[in-house]
Amino acid sequence: MVITVLDNLTEKDKTDAIEKLIQNSTPHQDFFMMVILSVLMTTFGLLIDNSAVIIGSMLIAPILYPILSLSLGIVMSDHRLISRSFNTVLRSVALGVAASAIVTLLFSKMGSGTSFEIIARTKPSLMYAAIAVIAGMAASFALIKPRLSEILPGIAISVALIPPVAVMGIGIAKWNWGMMSSALVLLLINVLGIVFASMLVFSLLNLYVKRKIAREVVDEEEKKLNKENRER
Repeated sequence: MVITVLDNLTEKDKTDAIEKLIQNSTPHQDFFMMVILSVLMTTFGLLIDNSAVIIGSMLIAPILYPILSLSLGIVMSDHRLISRSFNTVLRSVALGVAASAIVTLLFSKMGSGTSFEIIARTKPSLMYAAIAVIAGMAASFALIKPRLSEILPGIAISVALIPPVAVMGIGIAKWNWGMMSSALVLLLINVLGIVFASMLVFSLLNLYVKRKIAREVVDEEEKKLNKENRER
């Protein structure tokens, strides 16, 4: 079954997927704005113990793209792509934690205390690792297959990358280092699971041969980013 799926992919599908992945993981201002907005929504959802708000917030989070881009960089042995993707993820987490901490300091008294939704993100386990691996494989296939690209938001919800970031900020605001460290462990489990699974898929797809194309797309995106920074 897996072999059949891989055989149905064209070289154009692979090229388009690489371009889309790198473009969507470029650290533009609007990228970080969406990360912050997503974390803010998640934080409010956690504070009022509302799962619907949390799910909705994950639909707008773009953080899955730089994680997949990191996997692609590792498979291609492209240190520039690895550094670019890692820095984007790191900045996203830092901004998200800061935003969550500020919201918690301002609005925590209006919430429901340490809600069930918060507690659920402070109990990392191997089950979460299994979910992350499956989600990583699904995200990789969905990225490559044009007809499956619309399910990426659903995959982002299933792996739940943003809630642990928000809980880290809540833990810092409440001076609860146990909460913060547990959420960090959960985030690392999710990220590592996605990276491992997507590396496996990208390797099976032999995306290493598209290394030149990836570099060209990165160059083009860096030019746009530099222009954006000069125009500030």
